[in-house]
Amino acid sequence: MEPDLFTAAAEERREKDPSASPLAVRMRPRTLDDVVGQQHLLRPGSPLRRLVGEGGGGPAGPSSVMLWGPPGTGKTTLAYVVSQATEKRFVELSAITAGVKEVRAVIESARRSTGAYSKDTVLFLDEIHRFSKAQQDSLLPAVENRWVTLIAATTENPYFSVISPLLSRSLLLTLEALTDEDVRSLLRRAVEEERGLGGSVTLPPESESHLLRIAGGDARRALTALEAGAGAALAKGERAVTLATLEEAVDRAAVTYDRDGDQHYDVASALIKSIRGSDVDASLHYLARMIEAGEDPRFIARRLMISASEDIGLADPTALQTAVAAAQAVAMIGFPEARITLGHAVVALALAPKSNAAYLAVDAALADVRNGAAGPVPAHLRDTHYQGSAKLGHGKGYQYPHDLPGGIAAQQYAPDAIHGKRYYEPTRYGAEARYAEVAERVRERLRGAAPASEEPRAAEEAHKSRKPQEG
Repeated sequence: MEPDLFTAAAEERREKDPSASPLAVRMRPRTLDDVVGQQHLLRPGSPLRRLVGEGGGGPAGPSSVMLWGPPGTGKTTLAYVVSQATEKRFVELSAITAGVKEVRAVIESARRSTGAYSKDTVLFLDEIHRFSKAQQDSLLPAVENRWVTLIAATTENPYFSVISPLLSRSLLLTLEALTDEDVRSLLRRAVEEERGLGGSVTLPPESESHLLRIAGGDARRALTALEAGAGAALAKGERAVTLATLEEAVDRAAVTYDRDGDQHYDVASALIKSIRGSDVDASLHYLARMIEAGEDPRFIARRLMISASEDIGLADPTALQTAVAAAQAVAMIGFPEARITLGHAVVALALAPKSNAAYLAVDAALADVRNGAAGPVPAHLRDTHYQGSAKLGHGKGYQYPHDLPGGIAAQQYAPDAIHGKRYYEPTRYGAEARYAEVAERVRERLRGAAPASEEPRAAEEAHKSRKPQEG
């Protein structure tokens, strides 16, 4: 049986008995105006509205659309609405289970059915990033010849996961995570509307808040949990979907966490302090609470970058690299996979050696500057790249470090007001122990307290040959 016949059979079953379909399917919008969220894509005259023929002139634009966004933001819904609005046959495949054979069967069926009295075909291909390059190549003839309208969805950055020829022939639409208000609106409609739960249950505020937390901006997850909770309540002979019933139905405890209140800051603070205290287990606990509460993963990643600089610093110079890489990965992949990346970063930071020496150093320097301890730049360090600077004594007496053995010139760099002041006091933890030794040796050399070490003559000549124009 061809994939489009599977879809047709499923649609026939749903028409005969709508309640047999999952709540998320029953609540699927029928028009673009019914879509929750994604208002940046739904403005009058937007590419998506032109694609369905709104604004006059009939359907316009490319025959391939790429939908990129987090799970549960409406990618399948938009594809379905486009097919309904354009009165085209809708065929849905997933790259997880389908291969080239199934895709070619749909394309061949679409080619055979073209004609004055036949419907064109919308092929919705979910998780396209799971297709290999060769599998994606198989879609190109259908797209170029407009045998099907291809709508492909991905949760991963298409610039990395989709081949360039296919991406260049596609209209790329970026979907945003749904807000709590978007999901709340959808939940209330699902409770009240006939095609949803038809008012058979009520949803108390605490249960609604719990659904918003566990949804994390995913409409499908919210509706699935609501359906489970409503079923459990009705099975008990109750109308209200209480928090206890909801927790039991979805097997997930409510997290005491208000993203707009004190708990938001308390749990974030506890995470950072646990990392600072090197308690990896407590750190993972607080990370889990933030994830379960639906915290923005970008907020967590930003806190980890701050922790890497503030509490680890040069004791492990790779910590900041790890945190920055985690933040970039989180921005690209989102939840649920981002939980793994955040866990990776939290474990690495919690177990890293700790030092706040760099943090204390820059704050001490800032304090002096704010208190007026600045003073003029020493004359030999001033800029010489303009006419007349030599007459002012700029650059006079400056020693070019690369011309000297060891690459260090024993000359004054700091203004007189802070000459000899020490800001950076390195610890002896982790990699910073090496920095401590280097800092002490260099300070001794700069004070002229230690003789210059002898470097090979060849190295001195090499330094001189590379000497740029002094500034």
